[in-house]
Amino acid sequence: MKGLTDWLLGLHGIAVYGIVGLLVFAEDALFVGFVLPGETAAVLGGVTAALGHTSLPVVLAVVIGAAVLGDSVGYEVGRYFGPRLLATRVLKRRAGRLESARRQLAERGGTAVFLGRFVAFLRATMPALAGMSGMRYLKFLAFNAAGGIGWGTAAVLIGYLAGNSYARVEKTFGRLAALVVAGVVVIAIVLWRIRTRRRAS
Repeated sequence: MKGLTDWLLGLHGIAVYGIVGLLVFAEDALFVGFVLPGETAAVLGGVTAALGHTSLPVVLAVVIGAAVLGDSVGYEVGRYFGPRLLATRVLKRRAGRLESARRQLAERGGTAVFLGRFVAFLRATMPALAGMSGMRYLKFLAFNAAGGIGWGTAAVLIGYLAGNSYARVEKTFGRLAALVVAGVVVIAIVLWRIRTRRRAS
């Protein structure tokens, strides 16, 4: 992950938009959120904006657009290929979590689609499960878009504020203080991720 971080933060402009958008899209669309770091890419996109490598409004638009489009493709994948996907070895090992996600979808409907956007496992699986369940696409799209906007904005702004804080503190108080601020931000992000994963399990 450190290699990806260093590499992405060294890029500028179109290259960043393309890579961040692709990772966010693929996490949702291709049922591979277990290995593709879409959320990490979105946060790093915000950091590149803080560093002046990219435009914050463009990063926000790319991440939100890729999230909504990726979920829509994931919905169609689940609709047409759901049973085959469930038979794969990767998903068989996660049968318990998938069943829990199915129950949430059955009980909460569109709200589960919205909330699933904020949990890594559900972000990768909920769109396809919604497609398999026969949820109407327009209903799915409404909650999907709301979740994509909320999640995308939060992820990018976390990265942007973290990047800005580091640069500002380093300039005013020195590198040690900046590293402390960066450490606090990273710990906060990790605790938030652990909390959301526990809620999903």
